[in-house]
Amino acid sequence: MKISLTKTRIISLISTIILIVIWKIASVFYNSELILPSPESTLLTTVKLLSSKGFLLIISATILRGIAGFAISFILGVSLGVFAGINSSFNAFLKPILVTIRSTPVISLILLALIWFNVETVAIFIAFLTMFPFICTNVIDGIKNIDPELIEMSTIYKVDKIKIIKEVYLPAITPFIFSGVSSAMGFGWRAVIIGEVLSQPQFGIGTFMQTAQTFLLVNEVIAWTIIAIIISYLFELIIRKTEKRIVVWK
Repeated sequence: MKISLTKTRIISLISTIILIVIWKIASVFYNSELILPSPESTLLTTVKLLSSKGFLLIISATILRGIAGFAISFILGVSLGVFAGINSSFNAFLKPILVTIRSTPVISLILLALIWFNVETVAIFIAFLTMFPFICTNVIDGIKNIDPELIEMSTIYKVDKIKIIKEVYLPAITPFIFSGVSSAMGFGWRAVIIGEVLSQPQFGIGTFMQTAQTFLLVNEVIAWTIIAIIISYLFELIIRKTEKRIVVWK
């Protein structure tokens, strides 16, 4: 197991190095900081941003918007997903709504949100609409994955409903919830930053990416992108660690 894990990490490291080498070659080919800055130049810019005065305020604003959108989508996604998984009529009602939300281009949602909401809440709304379908759909799939005979047997033997929920439903849907959360967070962070780029709140990664692009500071655009990737990766890591602790039987 340890050998396999070490081998996987080495392969991942080699892949990362290859990407950096390609980046370096491309930057030498273009030979222009305005088109594609070098990796070392971008690294220095990233360090400069990390140590800048308002950095924590900027990333905190983006993270809070992402968490707010996630919290709303999680509560509604799990609640409606469980009900839809149990009730086929409600599932039939909810399905077109989920398909519509998933199929609507994010840019369309943002443009509408810019009309409906103030700039501070646009990104939260977009995060919610992006994350909600993933969580809700996965919960529905988790409910449908439960053995109906197990539920029927519990009903015949008059097992307490709370006990059925704790010992049958929750263990069955928990892996599906974590899978949905993982996918939702991946897409959600991107949606939050796109929302910030277009709505331009006072603080936010997207706002400063747009400002950097306006002044042709390509190295700053890439630096903010790297920071956004790191934040997304850290949340993904938290989700995976939490899943391992909760889903002990998996």
